[in-house]
Amino acid sequence: MTRTDDEDRARSWLELELEDDFDEELENEIDDNRIPEALRAMKQARKTESIARGVYFRELLRLQAELVKLQDWIQHSGAKIVVLFEGRDSAGKGGVIKRITQRINPRVARVVALPAPSDREKTQWYFQRYVAHLPAAGEMVLFDRSWYNRSGVERVMGFASDEQVEQFFRDTPEFERMLVRSGITLVKYWFSITDEEQQFRFQMRIHDPLKQWKLSPMDLQSRVRWEQYTKAKEEMFERTNIPEAPWHIVEGNDKKRARLNCIAHLLSMIPYEEVPYTPPELPERVHNADYERRTLPDELYVPQRY
Repeated sequence: MTRTDDEDRARSWLELELEDDFDEELENEIDDNRIPEALRAMKQARKTESIARGVYFRELLRLQAELVKLQDWIQHSGAKIVVLFEGRDSAGKGGVIKRITQRINPRVARVVALPAPSDREKTQWYFQRYVAHLPAAGEMVLFDRSWYNRSGVERVMGFASDEQVEQFFRDTPEFERMLVRSGITLVKYWFSITDEEQQFRFQMRIHDPLKQWKLSPMDLQSRVRWEQYTKAKEEMFERTNIPEAPWHIVEGNDKKRARLNCIAHLLSMIPYEEVPYTPPELPERVHNADYERRTLPDELYVPQRY
């Protein structure tokens, strides 16, 4: 076989891999855009014009290629990165986290989404359960909600006292300065959506069987207490927006733009460089003339229904 034949085959395999990548994102896109019949009129009334699908896919894949370079640099340099994702329920935090981690090594980029604290954890120093998940050298940790639960849901829903909230606001700036002094790069995002957009997304969850699991009683209460959450958010910005770890607000009404804008911004916040890469030589498989592959029973195989 000639070198040209090898190159053609490699190009063909690469094209198939790119098609698989495109299909994976397209599946997510179709899921985002399945509008139940009961909400079609509400969808039309929103009159939102999103970014063109071709532009979105092209930019997303380009940014994800840069995330792979970032991943390699984090491993190579021993950097420690922490990214916080905060915002109202249904604001799109999970969607952007999914796109960030979609094509990178989960051993390098970990997602932390902690449940409500246990009875034991409630007796600990407030930040203790989050500290346990901070990165070692060569890791990036993405917090899908973070210690800012105390200034948001815990405060608004009455799970934390006024004294505990005040203590949180006094401690948090110094806690985050300690993280930065230890060598951690800390990036904080707040995903912002309008009242009307949240209402539409909640209705989507109510009417879509594949998304109903996303809607909790706490989410429903967040609709009732919209203004309380707004006041809590404003004080959070006022008291925890420090030079060492400032807040960055992502406009989230358009999911596609929010994802691209957030990923592009994250990449701009970290001074990564491309790490030289030498492709390894794939060794030839060893063939043993005495080996005969056994025929396995049919019942071991998954039925081929497709």
